[in-house]
Amino acid sequence: MNGSFSTRMLRTIAAWVVVAIFFFPIYYWTSVAFKHGNDIFNRPPKLFAFTPTFDNFQKVFGISLSSGGITVTPGGGNFYMAPRVWDSIVIATLSTVLAVAIATLAAYALSRMNFRGRHSFVGWVLSTRMMPPVAVAVPMFFIYKNFGLIDTYTGMVLIHALMNLPLAVLLMKSFFDDIPSEIDESAIVDGASRFMIFRRIVLPMAKGGIAATAVLCFIFSWTEFLFALTLTTTSLKTVPVVSSTFVTSIGTAWGNMAALGAASIIPAFIFILLVQKHLVRGLTMGSLKQ
Repeated sequence: MNGSFSTRMLRTIAAWVVVAIFFFPIYYWTSVAFKHGNDIFNRPPKLFAFTPTFDNFQKVFGISLSSGGITVTPGGGNFYMAPRVWDSIVIATLSTVLAVAIATLAAYALSRMNFRGRHSFVGWVLSTRMMPPVAVAVPMFFIYKNFGLIDTYTGMVLIHALMNLPLAVLLMKSFFDDIPSEIDESAIVDGASRFMIFRRIVLPMAKGGIAATAVLCFIFSWTEFLFALTLTTTSLKTVPVVSSTFVTSIGTAWGNMAALGAASIIPAFIFILLVQKHLVRGLTMGSLKQ
């Protein structure tokens, strides 16, 4: 009994240590966003004993804290980045919806339909994911320039959806493969069409896989840098691209950069919370066999 209790305690302590190790960089980066310039460069670092300030958030988002509460005032300084966060949210959300919508249809066909060259097609999809983005960045720039897609939401949504599509197709195919095909066969015998089976039977059973795929697509789109840098100019920028503008000729604005970085975690966190009901099941689908 004592040995079992000691083992559980050791496991609990070890788990908390691991969580603390992974959480500490996030805490430290967030704390920098609330520090004055002198506190940021203080040695030894001030981990807890510092006077918090909203100056960095005021410069980046126009957010200030006063006796009347939190107020938001749109700014226009060099470090005002609220519109850039909105750009990232729109691009990541729409590209995720587009990629997942196309991937579910393609993955279902690859999982359920036998056609000539199916395995070769799956291998080709996998190979496109292995291709480095820098190999197509310049050609895509000239294509976008000819079609007038430079610096547009449409262009960025399309390229991010295209970037995530191979991964989404392969993931969704693995989830559909774990759903017994006998369900489809029984529904066909009862007179259901293939699309009806997909929409009313298979798709609800694959909600966990769709949630897991959507989270990965959203994160990859949110953190993508190369295409966002190459295919945009001034009116449209994403968070990873504008983060580089905090490095100036007189130094790096660490406080402002930390404020932008801390705030950029929130949309991804909210998106994960919205799909968390199905996320765990999607990530563990196929790990247990009946």
